[in-house]
Amino acid sequence: MTEATSRVNYGFIAIIVAVATIGGFMFGYDSGVINGTQEGLEGAFGVSELGTGVLVGALLIGCAVGAFTAGRLSDLIGRRNVMMLAAGLFLFSAFGAGAAPEAWVFVLARFIGGLGVGAASVTTPVYISEVTPASVRGRLSTVQQIMIITGLTGAFVANYVLAKTAGGSTAEFWWGFPAWRWMLWLQMIPAAIYLLALTLIPESPRYLVLKGRDAEARGVLTKLFGAETADAKVGEIRHTLATDHQPRLSDLKDPATGKLRTIVWAGIGIAVFQQLVGINIVFYYGSVLWQSVGFSENDALLINIVSGTVSILACLTTVLLIDRIGRKPLLMIGSLGMAVTLATLVVCFAQATMVDGHLTLSDQVGLIALIAANVYVIFFNLSWGPVMWVMLGEMFPNQIRGSALAVSGLAQWAANFAIVLSFPWAAKHIGLPITYGFYAASALISFFFVRAVVKETKGKELEAMQG
Repeated sequence: MTEATSRVNYGFIAIIVAVATIGGFMFGYDSGVINGTQEGLEGAFGVSELGTGVLVGALLIGCAVGAFTAGRLSDLIGRRNVMMLAAGLFLFSAFGAGAAPEAWVFVLARFIGGLGVGAASVTTPVYISEVTPASVRGRLSTVQQIMIITGLTGAFVANYVLAKTAGGSTAEFWWGFPAWRWMLWLQMIPAAIYLLALTLIPESPRYLVLKGRDAEARGVLTKLFGAETADAKVGEIRHTLATDHQPRLSDLKDPATGKLRTIVWAGIGIAVFQQLVGINIVFYYGSVLWQSVGFSENDALLINIVSGTVSILACLTTVLLIDRIGRKPLLMIGSLGMAVTLATLVVCFAQATMVDGHLTLSDQVGLIALIAANVYVIFFNLSWGPVMWVMLGEMFPNQIRGSALAVSGLAQWAANFAIVLSFPWAAKHIGLPITYGFYAASALISFFFVRAVVKETKGKELEAMQG
């Protein structure tokens, strides 16, 4: 049905979305804080390139586990409770990683933080999609990506300020601890805010109906959409669940064929391609990448801030477009734009020369590479960055939404881990041109995947999703 938009309580919805998307901020901050700490980690723990990949990638293993677990867990204990659990994990991880005396302690702490990131990454989009009107659902769900990029940028700014003030990421700062440890400890502030703010928002009405708590669901929906719409929506949700059982992973199989449903493969494909284009190499290894081609640590950290800023602006553009032109066109535009800009970076890196054991770009080529990298980031955050999370939160039918998100989230973070773990080794032994050539090819292939497999979800009610 169509919401009676005149009765929609947009103020209440805005508060809910603002609180829920703090999880996106933590997702971004926890992911981006590692960018700028690698020198300190290598010095403190004496690791190789592969070891650095493990330290950086430990978060992502946790993300895969957290994403897979959170999808089903949110069906069992509720969306809000899973987000509160994630907030607690963020707090514990931030303290543990900053205080880690040995590499294995750091890896464990980052793994725990990854559980929180993975849980937040799949639960927040579902929660937002379940408390917002279909007419603006895409725009409000896109706020999640804006907050992710804001968190990334916040981490970049904090890292830059701490390194600049201390005289370098490995220099001593407050109480004799090196700056890179404080980069990790600062995460505790937004994590605590997130945990406290979550106590102020209601549980998802669709989860409440799933658990037979119709009166509570009706109360939440009344606050969101008005009494008349609330009664109708409870009926619609109940109808979609009436002939179904409690959600389970086996629901992802097509009863007729015994194989995974096509809609689940589409979700997995979207999730994996978002990572195969190499976006997190820019976010996790940005400072290392730019230093490897001749920029100073200070300049490299500033470039990270620029990339984060243009990402936010691109996401704001998506807010204006996603409910007008749709999800699928944005994905296809982004695929082509990323393919072209990544190919440009391949050409630039192919012209790098070795000076004193380091890759160096000429001033002109370096400028072209910098521009191409930021245009690439713009295309990603105009499309695949926010749109993937929007679609995963809304494309699946009610019965399989939690389970399908669990599988898609697992695939997304597994691909993320593979890309991040392989980059330090690939950049050194295969070279940046071939490495970025793979990302460019993935971007091009993703265009044809979206055109052939992905179905538009713009304007559809969640109860109308088919799969």
